[in-house]
Amino acid sequence: MKRILYLIILLLPLVSCRKTMMVGTASMSETYAIAPEHAAAPFQQMFTDIGRPAKLYSTPDDWEFLMILFCNDVEGADIILPDSGYNWFSVCGEYSSRNANYRNPRIRYLAPYNMIAAVNTFLDGFGEDVTDPNSLCMMAQAHALRAWSYMLLAPSFQFNYQIAGDKPCVPIVTQEPVDFTNNPRATVKNVYSLIIEDLNYAVETLEGMSRTSKMFIDGNVAHGLRARAYLDMGEWQKAYDDAVKAASGYTPATLEEVSKPAFYDINEHNWIWGYDMTTDVAMNYRYATTSSWLRSFSGWGYACATQIYSCINKLLYDKIPAGDIRKQWWVDENLESKLLDGLAWPGFDDVANASDGGDAKLPYLPYTNVKFGCFNVGTTDNDEDMPLMRVEEMILIQAECQAHLNKTEDAIAILENFVNTYRMASGTYSATAGGRDLLDEIWFQRRVELWGEGFGILDIKRLNKPLVRFHDDKGNVPAAFRFNLPNDDPYLLMRFPQGELNTNFALEDNTGGHQPVADENPALRDGVTD
Repeated sequence: MKRILYLIILLLPLVSCRKTMMVGTASMSETYAIAPEHAAAPFQQMFTDIGRPAKLYSTPDDWEFLMILFCNDVEGADIILPDSGYNWFSVCGEYSSRNANYRNPRIRYLAPYNMIAAVNTFLDGFGEDVTDPNSLCMMAQAHALRAWSYMLLAPSFQFNYQIAGDKPCVPIVTQEPVDFTNNPRATVKNVYSLIIEDLNYAVETLEGMSRTSKMFIDGNVAHGLRARAYLDMGEWQKAYDDAVKAASGYTPATLEEVSKPAFYDINEHNWIWGYDMTTDVAMNYRYATTSSWLRSFSGWGYACATQIYSCINKLLYDKIPAGDIRKQWWVDENLESKLLDGLAWPGFDDVANASDGGDAKLPYLPYTNVKFGCFNVGTTDNDEDMPLMRVEEMILIQAECQAHLNKTEDAIAILENFVNTYRMASGTYSATAGGRDLLDEIWFQRRVELWGEGFGILDIKRLNKPLVRFHDDKGNVPAAFRFNLPNDDPYLLMRFPQGELNTNFALEDNTGGHQPVADENPALRDGVTD
């Protein structure tokens, strides 16, 4: 079915940029001509490349931007993978990814810059004084993709905007001529100036435009990306305003909808933006997909076949109230979750304990996630979609901004309304009952709600927090990944690939720190899992 839908989409205008005027109760709609045929293919390819399997390497750890999001969480505190020879992402867990000669950090550097290069080439294909609305619509989305690429690069290579604004970040590449052998790192402030410039263009140009699929970018997505950027910059009122606009027209997933495995269909109404993984694209290399690694229901994946399940850190799991349905997004120590009621692995009575010896399925581990579902339990298609922006994130941004603006009551009201209306199966949530600082409480809600969606290490650095994976009891973190890092540890910063250093003579690498060792910095606390 998804393959058929994909073919249908290709036959439709990729960006049916439409402006609609409301006159009384009638709608007068003007649909502009399809963009020049030569622009359609590269435009589609940029969005497909966000999650294209094995684009750079024919290996299970290359699925481009979606893989970067996964790495952001594995480098954080809340996703725990087993320490096994099948774990292709141990470089993130143990922070050996700071050796940029490894494939993993190279992909995380090259994928955004490849997207930036594709955007620049695409934009160069248009002449000056473009007036065709479809062309402008595609150009605006390309600007937004470039901004998003830099938004993923910047926090990987430097600390946050408010602390390190004048420090070197990453090289800037736009359509302007550049000497690639002498392109030094721009400051964090300069990188974000480009990000905001691109997003301003996207917001203004996409106003009133529609799209044929949530895989593409419209005004809501552009506002959402700018909300994230302003949040990084500490521009609280601007971030709040954009988050409100991004959320316009969307409502959170209901309690019923998240009481079963979900987050796999781009048509879920709470998604503002998503990656539409088609069967055809997944078949390029099914092991190199989010379904293979993050989802616990695929019969053609590393998670189920090799027991490399994405588990929640017990530190965070223990803090989730029993009445919060999100506690069921992970199995407990007995491999039980209400989300699994009525589900069975093909050929077995249940899902959690099913085992065929590792051909396709081994038993779950304690705290394995069942948040992310599949179209069918035991699927081998791996064509599940992935959220890139949800309305729930925008609501939590609103709460955080209000807290920073000293509008404490408003922040609490936003938080309590969301959790009590959409996430509490029993009992009542109070934003002040946990004894945390309000901003830490909002971060706690982000860590639970957005778990597995790519915000882990980015939020830690944005909030200037230490990386805290374990306390004295050591929890469920394997020894190789069991360490804490202070908020200013230079080892939190990624290094540049050697090939880039060899050709860009103005590029100075990040230095300092050391690869963490087991049980390092046990006294560190983060304000959430204390």
